Amino acid sequence: MTPKAGYSGGCQCGAVRYQAATELGYPHLCHCRMCQKASGNYALPLASAKRADFELTRGEPSWFHSSDLVRRGFCGTCGTPLFYDIPGTDFINVTLGSLDEPMAVQPVAQSNLAAKMPWFHALDVLPVEPDGDEAERTEAIRSSNHQHPDYDTQTWPQEKSHD
Repeated sequence: MTPKAGYSGGCQCGAVRYQAATELGYPHLCHCRMCQKASGNYALPLASAKRADFELTRGEPSWFHSSDLVRRGFCGTCGTPLFYDIPGTDFINVTLGSLDEPMAVQPVAQSNLAAKMPWFHALDVLPVEPDGDEAERTEAIRSSNHQHPDYDTQTWPQEKSHD
Protein backbone atom coordinates (compact mmCIF):
# COMPACT_ATOMS: atom_id res chain seq x y z
CA MET A 1 0.00 0.00 0.00
CA THR A 2 1.47 3.36 -0.98
CA PRO A 3 1.20 5.88 1.85
CA LYS A 4 -0.44 9.22 1.15
CA ALA A 5 1.32 12.48 1.87
CA GLY A 6 1.11 13.37 5.53
CA TYR A 7 1.24 10.99 8.45
CA SER A 8 0.15 7.43 9.04
CA GLY A 9 -0.01 5.43 12.21
CA GLY A 10 -1.82 2.80 14.15
CA CYS A 11 -1.84 0.42 17.04
CA GLN A 12 0.72 -2.17 17.99
CA CYS A 13 -1.24 -5.15 16.64
CA GLY A 14 -2.34 -3.48 13.37
CA ALA A 15 -6.09 -3.80 13.92
CA VAL A 16 -6.55 0.01 13.77
CA ARG A 17 -4.69 2.20 11.26
CA TYR A 18 -5.15 5.87 10.34
CA GLN A 19 -3.81 8.59 8.04
CA ALA A 20 -3.67 12.36 8.36
CA ALA A 21 -3.12 13.97 4.96
CA THR A 22 -1.69 17.30 6.20
CA GLU A 23 0.59 18.67 8.90
CA LEU A 24 -0.24 17.89 12.50
CA GLY A 25 -1.01 20.90 14.67
CA TYR A 26 0.27 21.86 18.10
CA PRO A 27 2.40 18.81 18.92
CA HIS A 28 2.81 18.85 22.69
CA LEU A 29 3.29 16.77 25.82
CA CYS A 30 0.29 16.72 28.14
CA HIS A 31 1.15 15.99 31.77
CA CYS A 32 -2.43 15.93 33.16
CA ARG A 33 -3.39 13.00 35.34
CA MET A 34 -6.03 11.81 32.83
CA CYS A 35 -3.42 11.59 30.08
CA GLN A 36 -1.04 9.82 32.45
CA LYS A 37 -3.67 7.20 33.23
CA ALA A 38 -4.83 6.88 29.61
CA SER A 39 -1.29 6.28 28.36
CA GLY A 40 0.10 4.40 31.36
CA ASN A 41 2.98 6.85 31.25
CA TYR A 42 4.23 10.09 32.79
CA ALA A 43 3.00 12.25 29.88
CA LEU A 44 1.10 11.82 26.64
CA PRO A 45 2.47 13.32 23.39
CA LEU A 46 -0.41 14.55 21.20
CA ALA A 47 -0.96 16.55 18.01
CA SER A 48 -4.11 17.54 16.16
CA ALA A 49 -5.24 16.44 12.72
CA LYS A 50 -8.04 18.24 10.89
CA ARG A 51 -11.00 15.87 10.61
CA ALA A 52 -11.36 16.75 6.93
CA ASP A 53 -7.81 15.45 6.37
CA PHE A 54 -8.06 12.43 8.69
CA GLU A 55 -9.30 8.92 7.99
CA LEU A 56 -9.30 5.52 9.56
CA THR A 57 -7.76 3.12 7.04
CA ARG A 58 -8.28 -0.12 8.98
CA GLY A 59 -10.56 -1.14 11.79
CA GLU A 60 -12.42 0.92 14.34
CA PRO A 61 -11.10 2.12 17.69
CA SER A 62 -12.82 1.46 20.99
CA TRP A 63 -13.73 4.59 22.94
CA PHE A 64 -13.66 5.55 26.60
CA HIS A 65 -15.26 8.80 27.74
CA SER A 66 -12.72 10.06 30.27
CA SER A 67 -15.00 13.05 30.95
CA ASP A 68 -18.27 14.43 29.65
CA LEU A 69 -16.26 16.49 27.12
CA VAL A 70 -13.54 14.10 25.95
CA ARG A 71 -13.33 10.56 24.66
CA ARG A 72 -10.17 8.56 24.14
CA GLY A 73 -9.75 6.10 21.29
CA PHE A 74 -7.69 2.96 21.66
CA CYS A 75 -7.32 -0.43 20.04
CA GLY A 76 -9.76 -2.84 21.63
CA THR A 77 -7.46 -5.75 20.77
CA CYS A 78 -4.00 -4.64 21.95
CA GLY A 79 -4.92 -1.56 24.03
CA THR A 80 -2.70 0.98 22.26
CA PRO A 81 -3.83 4.57 23.03
CA LEU A 82 -4.48 6.30 19.69
CA PHE A 83 -6.76 9.35 19.97
CA TYR A 84 -7.85 12.18 22.24
CA ASP A 85 -11.14 13.38 20.78
CA ILE A 86 -13.40 16.29 21.62
CA PRO A 87 -16.60 15.44 19.69
CA GLY A 88 -18.02 18.34 17.71
CA THR A 89 -14.66 19.97 16.95
CA ASP A 90 -13.02 20.08 13.52
CA PHE A 91 -9.94 18.16 14.72
CA ILE A 92 -8.91 14.95 16.44
CA ASN A 93 -5.70 14.49 18.41
CA VAL A 94 -3.46 11.54 17.63
CA THR A 95 -0.92 10.07 20.02
CA LEU A 96 2.53 10.82 18.63
CA GLY A 97 3.89 7.45 19.72
CA SER A 98 1.35 5.72 17.45
CA LEU A 99 2.74 7.44 14.34
CA ASP A 100 4.74 5.28 11.96
CA GLU A 101 7.48 7.90 12.14
CA PRO A 102 7.20 9.43 15.61
CA MET A 103 10.55 11.20 15.27
CA ALA A 104 9.07 13.29 12.43
CA VAL A 105 6.95 15.35 14.84
CA GLN A 106 8.76 17.23 17.57
CA PRO A 107 6.69 18.69 20.41
CA VAL A 108 6.60 22.49 20.57
CA ALA A 109 5.03 22.84 24.03
CA GLN A 110 3.94 21.15 27.25
CA SER A 111 0.62 21.46 29.05
CA ASN A 112 -0.80 20.80 32.51
CA LEU A 113 2.52 21.14 34.30
CA ALA A 114 0.92 20.89 37.75
CA ALA A 115 0.88 17.09 37.30
CA LYS A 116 4.32 16.85 35.68
CA MET A 117 6.64 14.50 37.53
CA PRO A 118 8.92 16.72 39.66
CA TRP A 119 12.00 14.68 38.73
CA PHE A 120 11.38 14.68 34.95
CA HIS A 121 14.26 17.12 34.40
CA ALA A 122 16.72 14.58 35.86
CA LEU A 123 16.07 11.78 33.36
CA ASP A 124 18.95 12.71 31.06
CA VAL A 125 21.49 12.29 33.85
CA LEU A 126 20.37 8.80 34.89
CA PRO A 127 22.90 6.02 34.28
CA VAL A 128 22.44 4.26 30.96
CA GLU A 129 22.34 0.49 30.79
CA PRO A 130 24.93 -0.75 28.32
CA ASP A 131 23.73 -2.68 25.32
CA GLY A 132 24.30 -6.23 26.44
CA ASP A 133 25.33 -9.22 24.46
CA GLU A 134 21.79 -10.51 24.15
CA ALA A 135 21.98 -11.58 20.53
CA GLU A 136 20.10 -14.83 21.12
CA ARG A 137 17.24 -13.11 22.97
CA THR A 138 17.10 -10.27 20.43
CA GLU A 139 16.86 -12.78 17.57
CA ALA A 140 14.15 -14.76 19.39
CA ILE A 141 12.09 -11.59 19.79
CA ARG A 142 12.70 -10.48 16.20
CA SER A 143 11.73 -13.86 14.76
CA SER A 144 8.54 -14.09 16.86
CA ASN A 145 7.48 -10.43 16.58
CA HIS A 146 3.71 -9.94 16.24
CA GLN A 147 3.87 -6.13 16.16
CA HIS A 148 2.54 -4.38 13.08
CA PRO A 149 5.34 -2.76 11.04
CA ASP A 150 5.67 1.03 10.86
CA TYR A 151 4.01 1.29 7.45
CA ASP A 152 0.64 0.47 5.92
CA THR A 153 -0.03 -3.08 4.78
CA GLN A 154 -2.81 -4.43 2.57
CA THR A 155 -3.73 -7.05 5.14
CA TRP A 156 -2.80 -7.83 8.71
CA PRO A 157 -1.74 -10.08 10.10
CA GLN A 158 0.32 -10.87 7.07
CA GLU A 159 0.05 -14.41 5.84
CA LYS A 160 3.00 -16.59 6.70
CA SER A 161 4.74 -18.22 3.77
CA HIS A 162 4.55 -22.00 3.70
CA ASP A 163 7.93 -22.95 2.28
